[in-house]
Amino acid sequence: MWSIVLMGLAGLLIGGALSFRQQKSPRWVQIVFYILAGMSLLAAYLLTLPSA
Repeated sequence: MWSIVLMGLAGLLIGGALSFRQQKSPRWVQIVFYILAGMSLLAAYLLTLPSA
């Protein structure tokens, strides 16, 4: 359940980064959004692993 929520959050963050790119905002804002999206996808993946 939480992995689906985190994947959706990653999609929103990537969309935000692309939107900031079109608005010619500072590069660091885009990079932060991409990093947060990557961290969200990593967390979603880690939640799918069996907790052995």
